[in-house]
Amino acid sequence: MLVINFLGLLLIILIAWWFWFYKPEEASAEEGVINITVENGIYQPSHIRVTVGEPVTLSFLRKDASPCAATVVFDDFDISQELPLNKATNISLLPNAPGSYAFTCQMQMYRGELVVEAKK
Repeated sequence: MLVINFLGLLLIILIAWWFWFYKPEEASAEEGVINITVENGIYQPSHIRVTVGEPVTLSFLRKDASPCAATVVFDDFDISQELPLNKATNISLLPNAPGSYAFTCQMQMYRGELVVEAKK
């Protein structure tokens, strides 16, 4: 009985860490290109920082054969792009307004965020 309680407590701690304390890796555009891997149910990196008014290319490499990973959607930019398996797909953007823009798979299970910041 003690083992079951310990495992339950461990599971609660893991869930709390994943949903409230986990900070995903961030990336910034270097040379205007950011490589994003779609694998194991996530976009890596999933948080991207760019500067307003500067063009950026997001290069998606899909390694996950899941049908959910087959499309990436940027609702705010009106972009829906198919991602072929094991082949890089480039999406070029010119963000004109600061803000936070989500990108997801078509079922919104894979999630990422494009943060557009004002020029410093």
